[in-house]
This record gives sequence, C-alpha cells and structure tokens, in this order.
Amino acid sequence: MPIATSLPDDPRFDLICVGSGFASTFFLVDYLRRAGPRARVLVLERGRHNSHEWQIENRRNSHIDWNDAYVRQGDPKKDWRFTIGFGGGSNCWFGQTPRMMPSDFRMKSLYGVGEDWPLSYEDLEPFYQEAEEIMMVAGSSEDSPFKRSGPYPQPPHRFNGADRLLKQAYPNHHFAMPTVRARVDTRNRPPCCANGVCDLCPVDAKFTIQNELMGLFEDPRVVLLLEAEALEVETQGNIVTGVRYRFQGREHLAEGDLVVVGANALFSPFLLMRSGIRHPRLGRRLYEAASLRAEIFLDGVDCFDGSTLTTGLNYAAYEGPHRRERGTFTIETWNLGPLRVDYGKWRSVLHVYITIEDLPQEQNRVVLSSEDPSKPVAVFEGYSPYLHRGVEAVKAEVPRIMARLPLEKVTFRDKLGQNGGHIQGTVMMGDDPETSVVDRHLIHHTLRNLLVLGASAFPTGPCANPTLTLCALSLWSARHVMTS
Repeated sequence: MPIATSLPDDPRFDLICVGSGFASTFFLVDYLRRAGPRARVLVLERGRHNSHEWQIENRRNSHIDWNDAYVRQGDPKKDWRFTIGFGGGSNCWFGQTPRMMPSDFRMKSLYGVGEDWPLSYEDLEPFYQEAEEIMMVAGSSEDSPFKRSGPYPQPPHRFNGADRLLKQAYPNHHFAMPTVRARVDTRNRPPCCANGVCDLCPVDAKFTIQNELMGLFEDPRVVLLLEAEALEVETQGNIVTGVRYRFQGREHLAEGDLVVVGANALFSPFLLMRSGIRHPRLGRRLYEAASLRAEIFLDGVDCFDGSTLTTGLNYAAYEGPHRRERGTFTIETWNLGPLRVDYGKWRSVLHVYITIEDLPQEQNRVVLSSEDPSKPVAVFEGYSPYLHRGVEAVKAEVPRIMARLPLEKVTFRDKLGQNGGHIQGTVMMGDDPETSVVDRHLIHHTLRNLLVLGASAFPTGPCANPTLTLCALSLWSARHVMTS
C-alpha cells in the first residue's frame, strides 16, 4: 500500500476524508467508482498502519491505547471502546452483521417513543445488500428475518446443538447469525477457526479493511497520510473550505471541495465543536445498547459444535407493543464459554448474549474539555428507565423462551455489560434542521459540502450491531452525492 511520507505538492483536493475506518472507506467505494480519472482524494488517519502480523505479535490492535484517547465523566464512568489506526474499527470488531429490522426505523410512528429515521428499511435495503457483498457476509439466504433483494455471498455457519433445537421450537424467530467471519475461503481469507478471539483473529478470517479493501488506498487518485491528526474543519460562511491537521509535528491546511468526517461518535462531534460548528444536539445523545449474559444449563444437549463464535440470533420476544414501554431484546447464542463443572455434562450449557434496546438520552454527551483541549470528554449519566424495564423483562422472558429446550436452569450475570464497542449518536440525522445536525444523506444541514458519516448519525439505537448499517449508509450517502 503506497503511504505518503511527505506532504503532497498540491494541497487542493476534490475530497478529504477524516478517518480510514468503515464510514470513510465505504463512502470511498462508491465515490471512486463514479469519480473521474483526475479526481484527487486525501485520507487523514491519526493512527498508523498496524499490519495483521503486528497486531498478533503485539496482542493489540493499535499503538494508541483507546483508554487514553478521551476523558470519562459520569457515574458510572462508562468505557467506550474503539481502535485508532488504519482501518479503524474493522481491526477490533467481532464481525456480527445483522440488519436492522424495518420497525427499528419507525420507533416514533409505531410505538410513540424515540425518533423515526429520515429513511426507511426499503430505502436502505439495496445498500445493505451491496455492503454484504463487499464484506462477503455468511448467512442463510433462504431463512432470514430480513427482507432481501439477493442472497448472502457465503453460506451460513453451522448451528450448535442448542441452536438446532431452538430452530425447531421457533422456526420463524431463530436464525443463523450473519457474520463476516468467513464460512468458506475468500480470495484473501481462510474460514473461521472458531477460537473466539475475534478482536485479534489469529487466522485473519474476518473481514477487515486491510485484508479486503486495501486496493482503494492503492488507487493513484488517493493520498493516504498516516499519523495525521485532523484538528479543525475550516469554514467560510456556509462553505467548508478544508481541514487543518497536524502531520510530522507541524500544522498544515488541506483545501477540499467536499469534506467527509468519518470518525466515531466521540471524535466526529469533537472535531466539529473544535471547529466552532454549533447545534443544540451536536454531541448529545451518546449511547449504545446494553447487554446481559446468561448461562442456559441443559439436560442432555451438547453445545460448542458450531463453526464460529456466535451461531444463532433469536427474535422470539422482539416485535410487539411492549416497545412502547420498555426496550426489546435479541438473544445471541454463543459457541464459546466455560464448560460446566458437572461430571458428564461438561458441554451441556449454552452461553447467550442478550442485547437490550435503549433510548438515547440528551444528558449523555460529548463535550470539550477546559483542561485538555486535545481530548473529547464522554459524559455518561446512566441508561434510561426504558432500558432498565427491558432488563427486567429479559429476566422473565428468557427462561420462558428457553423452556422449549430440555432446560435445567438459567443463570444471569448480575451486571450490565459496560462496553459493547458500539458508540452511537451525537451527530443525529433527520429532516428538520432544528432538531438534527445532518440530513437523510448525512450532509450537514447548513454546511452543504460537509458530510458526517458513521453511527454518530443514528437517531435511535436498536439491538442490531451497527456496523453493517453504517456501511450501508455510507454507500447510500455517496450514491446521492455522486448522482445528484
């Protein structure tokens, strides 16, 4: 991969991308496909290019510790996990790629809570399909909870023993987990080894930007600057003129006709606020769904025979009017976890990961620090009552759902998971400039040549892992920009 080690001679670009993670890279997929041969693109990446070999050898995704990259405030001081480096979160993610459900886009209309998205599932579906094809998602094309316009590129992973029984009990609610952990060889990746250390995949089986989309950054139209930290978005009136950044110890200005901010939901609002860009909701509504874990002890059903980390996704209690009052949930079945200690029943336990929907809270936010202006401050003042009512429902409903198996008992871990790695909100999308920062195509309502991509734009936080949706949104946004 050609990496610029010095400043380009011409500081003027057609497009400047801040960040090289999912959001910016999937925008580049469509942009470079449609841009002319003389287009010039600058990608500013704060981190280094840490190869897969480097990550395995050093047992970390980046030379920058995410713990030290921002400031926590609140009670409890919640962690927000991410990776700073070439490829961003594609290095550390576990590779779960379910779509959002159609109802997730219409929470206000259907249930009177949260916000409606300014686009529908039907609007986004072709871009979901394209993102799945790019990432070579493994899933069941004939048996999917999502309305689809085409098949998955790879076959689904093998169920474990409990999954097979859950599929019999809930044929319309239990499905193979869609994932980018390869089921069969791709051109660049071997099949998943099912070791369950997906943040540092030992065989490089999960999709990353490094192993599948490196060619975008080898395009002669693209200049990639590593260890180049974006400092401010430069504006003049209602126009963005470029990005000021630090590279090799000095500040520089790149001029751009179009600027894409593809950082995460901590750093995107932070960059805009540092640039003097203001909006009542900018930085507000920082959130992610919460999680509980449970062990399902079974009589005579052996597990751990699936072909990847997570094998099933259960929606038995997902849809319904209960979402007016409390967060709904999904159940992931895991092919990993400690064995039982009971003699002769070592494998007769199913470990599940339960994701509970939350409603974004205005008081959870990103703000500037008066003490250290180089770092965003993530203020977390707690989950909503809506989520906590969902937690209580989980404790009642999961044993009922699992009772269709030869069940011995269900045990829950006491605490909510404190770090899902799914940072969302803070630069909300919507049709109304008064209540949202960017429009339905993720273009800033006032600064019309500025786009803010990624999960920071999500108006609500359903249970689905956000990565596939944010990639589809980047493709959707680029298609609009390049064809309008």
